[in-house]
This record gives sequence, C-alpha cells and structure tokens, in this order.
Amino acid sequence: MFDVINVIPFIFACLLLNILPGPDSLYIIARSATQGARAGVVALLGIMAGVSVHIVAAALGLSALLATSAWAFTVVKVAGCAYLLYLGFSMLIAKQQTPPDDGQSIELARTTSLQRIFAGGFFTNVLNPKVALFFLAFVPQFIPAEVADKTQMFLALGGIFTLTGTSWCLLLVIGTVWLRKRLSGIGRLSFWLNKAAGGLFVYFAVKLGLASA
Repeated sequence: MFDVINVIPFIFACLLLNILPGPDSLYIIARSATQGARAGVVALLGIMAGVSVHIVAAALGLSALLATSAWAFTVVKVAGCAYLLYLGFSMLIAKQQTPPDDGQSIELARTTSLQRIFAGGFFTNVLNPKVALFFLAFVPQFIPAEVADKTQMFLALGGIFTLTGTSWCLLLVIGTVWLRKRLSGIGRLSFWLNKAAGGLFVYFAVKLGLASA
C-alpha cells in the first residue's frame, strides 16, 4: 500500500511541521513546565486524541464541509476561539497553588487536574478548523492517484503524522522537565511561565478569530 517515494518525503514534512511552534506545542510546554512530566504527557495525549479526530473526519470527508460551508467554519472557529480565550484567561488569573494537606485530597486534586489537562489539549485541537483544513489539503498530496482505497491510505498517512507528532512532543516534555529541574531554584518561575502561556493563548485565540476559511 505504501509507496516509499511518497512516504519518506511525507515523514520529513511531518517532522518539519511538528517542529513549528503553535498552540499545541505551547500547551505541552506550559503544562510540563508548571506541573511536571505527567501533566505534559497527559496534555500530549489530549492533543493527539484531537488530531486523530481531525484525521478520521478528513478521511471520511467531513472536513470538506468546513472548506465549503462558511457557516460551519464560523461555528467551529467561534467555539475554538472561545475555548482558547477561556484557557488563556484561566491561566492569567490563576493564583499560585498550595498543595492540599491530606493524601486523599492530593490524589483527588491530581486526578481532576489531569482530566482538565487532557480535555484542554483535546478541545484546543478539535475546535480549531484550521487543523481540519490542514489535513484536508496536506495529506492528499502524498496519495498516488493510482491508489484504489484512498481512505485507507489517508488514515495510514494520518497515523504516521500522529506518530511523528507524538515523538516530537515527547521530546518537548522531556526537554521542558529537564529545564524545569535545572531552574527549580528560581523562585516563582513556573507561576510566571503559566502567565506567559496564558497570554500567548489569548493571542492565538485572537489570531484564530481573525482567520478565514
């Protein structure tokens, strides 16, 4: 099913695209820097779950609706913009947290936090119509015209994109956590990193709000 001539350039293209900074990378770095490796990995899983939704939707032709319907594009864009604003302002107004006293409260707070981190990564990705249109425009370029089952090929290439993205994001988590430990002696660094990330999320929300199909 795979044509090496097409797949190898596709892998390199995926790696280059994954390295480019964006809301996904920012979210993973912010969570890793402020809450540690586990939070970074959970953020990564949420984002990749969102990517998988876009890949399946594009393969089934659902993303074509966003490309052809201004109404559908606007609805998804507004929802995504609102969610990015919610994340951004939540991080901007958040106070420095003190850990709960007893073990049960600590575990409950940790579980709730991880669930919110996963949801944040998932919805930040799913509610961005530009991601859907990206897959619709990018992946078909690497599918040979003679391939009979283009949907299967699309899903396979989407799987490669997810794999390269996961690999790069894991490196982001590892690098951020390492840097966090190296700078752990610097007072409220994580607190201010969280504020900076919140401001960037507001910027990305405004940028998405001004985007057109």
